[in-house]
Amino acid sequence: MLKGKRILLGVSGGIAAYKSVEIVSRLRKLGADINVVMTQSATKFVTPLTFRSISAGPVYTQMFDEPKSWNIKHIVLAEQADVVLVAPATANILAKMALGIADDFLSTVLLAARSPIYVAPAMNHAMYHHPATQKNLKILRERGVALIGPANGFQACGTEGDGRMSEPVQIAEELVQFFTGKQLMEGQKVLVTAGGTREPLDPVRYIGNFSSGKMGYAVARAFHEAGAEVTLVSASVDLPVPAGVQAIKVLTAEEMYHEVMKAFDGQDIVVKAAAVADYRPAVFQGQKIKKKSQNLNLELTPNPDILLSLGQKKKHQILVGFAAETHDAVGNGMEKMRKKNADILVVNDVTVPGAGFGTDTNIVSFLFLDGRRIDLPMMSKLDVARELVKEIAFLKKVK
Repeated sequence: MLKGKRILLGVSGGIAAYKSVEIVSRLRKLGADINVVMTQSATKFVTPLTFRSISAGPVYTQMFDEPKSWNIKHIVLAEQADVVLVAPATANILAKMALGIADDFLSTVLLAARSPIYVAPAMNHAMYHHPATQKNLKILRERGVALIGPANGFQACGTEGDGRMSEPVQIAEELVQFFTGKQLMEGQKVLVTAGGTREPLDPVRYIGNFSSGKMGYAVARAFHEAGAEVTLVSASVDLPVPAGVQAIKVLTAEEMYHEVMKAFDGQDIVVKAAAVADYRPAVFQGQKIKKKSQNLNLELTPNPDILLSLGQKKKHQILVGFAAETHDAVGNGMEKMRKKNADILVVNDVTVPGAGFGTDTNIVSFLFLDGRRIDLPMMSKLDVARELVKEIAFLKKVK
């Protein structure tokens, strides 16, 4: 995707500097050539050796280092870059950029740069909202500097709020979109399942679960935002279908199974976010079961395992599953992902406040077949969905 593209990464002195190592890794996997410039403060958080190892190139930290070739290095780096990214961008480096201060290598390179500049702010919530920082950001935006983030969530100082640096996958995808001019999921066909299935006992009762469908509907919306052609196979929910999304309504697990299997071959990505009943009544009673004084015994029979069936059948598709757990969420999720041959499993502990059924927020971990794991802070279900879309887009590019 980015073969031959030259990216200059400026790393300033914040704890989020450790995330910038992953940014370099992601961009290199996409073929980009990376030059890294670090402030002295940044070297206190991550060593230059780490960036040299990941970027496979030199790391610049000092203004007056002995040059390996005769050129004015900060000018050459600025001229060669197709795009400049500052991540993390602390309040200090943003202030220098706004005022045109050039008192170290990074700030000097930024002043000499004529390529498009992206900054990923990273600082304490209060620092981000200080009038001086907001004024500096306004100045930079007016000059054409593009902002990525910041995100909202838990911060190193122990507070909650906006000011967190955006996740590496989001930052990398912003640069991909800059170079390609395409939406992340343009041309992709995506199937999403959502809601909790209902298994009828009789004409008035059913076995079900507490799923509201909000997470699955958010996933469908996020894929549509990213340019995909989205089909939503939805169980009974009280939610409007996202604009631009084709919806297929079902009731039971068997109905969902048949609709998903019928459409699977023509899809590029399938996200199984529905809460599908594992069992159904062995016998459907044609008339309402009357209440009696003695116990009522129900025989249940297994429903088809949709995710397992897709995992056995998949060829080119990216397959994503969801797992709502009540204990050892990551351990159980890893086992489920491997057993069902999913590429990504999104797992959450529904007993944790803010992560359960019916809420507008979620707290999830993304698990990957290669052993990677990404833990997200509490965020809206739509923001979780957008992060998932970015991870899937990245997986498709490197797969």
